Amino acid sequence: MKSINLKSALTSGLIGGIIINISAISMVPIVGNEFDVVLASRGLPPLSNMAMVFFSFVSIILGIFLVSLYSLLKLHIRSKIKTAIISALIVWFIAYFLSNVSLVVYGFMPVKLVVIGTVWGLGELLLAGIVGSKLYKEEWQVKYKREMKRKDGDLLKN
Repeated sequence: MKSINLKSALTSGLIGGIIINISAISMVPIVGNEFDVVLASRGLPPLSNMAMVFFSFVSIILGIFLVSLYSLLKLHIRSKIKTAIISALIVWFIAYFLSNVSLVVYGFMPVKLVVIGTVWGLGELLLAGIVGSKLYKEEWQVKYKREMKRKDGDLLKN
């Protein structure tokens, strides 16, 4: 039975989380200060540095969860790209879509900002999922690579 390479899932997921962070930062010029205006209209201050650190941490956790989910689904789905897309869609639906729609239903956020954030989030998760899937190595791949290096080293010694 195949198993999940936890070390690879964590390291690939960390890279995925960094991609999500970079994507989130790059969205700021798109929405400008609209988010701060919405917060001010609710009597709330702009996001603090501590809130930014928190959201960066959440992005890293999402990246790790995304690649871990990919590694689980990869055991059942043969195509790497299909598995990466399915993993990204599952995480997007749970972490972005449901929570963002809730913000509109509660009347807390305007539809325009939620649509931008939700669509942007889908793009960043698809990118993070595809990159994570390319970086993730199953345990047998790691063992095979180690064995090939060992054999190459033995050949060089002879």
